[in-house]
Amino acid sequence: MPILEKLQPQAVFAHFEQLCAIPHGSGNTKAISDHLVRFAAARGLRHIQDAHNNVIIFCPGTPGYEAAAPVILQGHMDMVCETAPDCAKDMTSEGLDLFVDGDTIGARGTTLGGDDGIAVAMALAILDADDIPHPPLEVVLTVDEETGMLGADALDASVLQGRTMLNIDSEDEGILTVSCAGGNVSVCTLPVTRAAFPGTALTVTVGGLLGGHSGAEIDKGRGNANQLLGRVLYAVGARTALRVVCVDGGLKDNAIPRESRAVITADPDAAQAAIAGMDAAFRHEYAAADPDVFVRAEPAQPQILPMDAASTQRAVCMLCCLPNGIQAMSQDIPGLVQTSLNLGILTTSEQCVQASFCVRSSVATQKEMLVARLRCLMAQLGGSVDVSGDYPAWEYRKDSPLRERMIDVFREQYGHDPKVEAIHAGVECGLFAGKLPGLDCVSFGPDLTEIHTCRERMHIASVQRVWRYTLEVLRRCK
Repeated sequence: MPILEKLQPQAVFAHFEQLCAIPHGSGNTKAISDHLVRFAAARGLRHIQDAHNNVIIFCPGTPGYEAAAPVILQGHMDMVCETAPDCAKDMTSEGLDLFVDGDTIGARGTTLGGDDGIAVAMALAILDADDIPHPPLEVVLTVDEETGMLGADALDASVLQGRTMLNIDSEDEGILTVSCAGGNVSVCTLPVTRAAFPGTALTVTVGGLLGGHSGAEIDKGRGNANQLLGRVLYAVGARTALRVVCVDGGLKDNAIPRESRAVITADPDAAQAAIAGMDAAFRHEYAAADPDVFVRAEPAQPQILPMDAASTQRAVCMLCCLPNGIQAMSQDIPGLVQTSLNLGILTTSEQCVQASFCVRSSVATQKEMLVARLRCLMAQLGGSVDVSGDYPAWEYRKDSPLRERMIDVFREQYGHDPKVEAIHAGVECGLFAGKLPGLDCVSFGPDLTEIHTCRERMHIASVQRVWRYTLEVLRRCK
């Protein structure tokens, strides 16, 4: 039985629930892309599905709007897949278990994917309706936004005629986003060698952290489990001979990691003393931002040899010295994070340790500076850095008819002015602005709280208001 069938607007929530039944994590988008193609084909709408699974659906203007300039509706179909520690769901093959709690929608034990499933659902509801006035529409639904905007980067935008774009990929109602940071994924690789060591094996865990979005929530002072793990390992090594077997933590480069683990060999009493000290230190340091943080150690049975002394020293140095978090604040826009990076994924193989960063900046030269810092440090340690998914910043446009129209509509419907801002999180508007000269674009959306975590919620009343707002903006695009 559908969970959301009694919610209004019914069409929006019905499409959203259908999307949630289809696994659609980043890199696993073929099924949902095919669903969108079937939707368009069933309604006789011209559509394009490219080799990357991006989908573009074209819809003529309604009566009276046939000659209007096309408007692009844009969002992404992929979601961040995170599960709670006690959740056994396989998000690569299973749909979500939705629930309604008061005015919010969530998914049991997993992320919800309101970012950016709500954009897809709204676009499909508009395309499916025969009573919504709108200009010709070009609905652009991309893949792998959450892993470096790879779909938008690969998209052939030459088929698009529109130069006005509504990007429905913001998570705070009442905010019109008109500029964003550029970014990339930088992966640091450290080769290691291994040798036997006569110590006691322990699994060290740093956990209990809130995590969150590495752009929107990088300024909240939350702990990064991968970075904190480096501090713990340094503390253990300062007390006793230490060898690291492996370090692993985080699932997404753009999500602040909630938990990280290391398998080590060391004197157990000395290691436990150091770990207890770091547990107390972290609880004190993060009492406000991450009150449930913990560090603990348990017996382990490693399957591979530990790293030798030199490799252990380099790995601990890497984790302690790699930059992380806010690096610069904007001097032009009060309160805006200008430059940051997030050590989102830490993995170990028999041959190397890899640390994957999401690098962001609204100033291109500072983004380049952070990559240079990573390269300099890794070169000293005998490692390397590979950069992928680089995308440009979306610069503020002083003359924006769309922005002014959206401010007017907002003022009429809400009774006050919206907040117009730049953000530190990346959105696909920057890539589209680079591909479509003269593009006038605004990003907006309903309230989505704690995105990229298992506590993600979509607020129903907010969706209803943003739906009405979107329809009125489209009605005035004539």
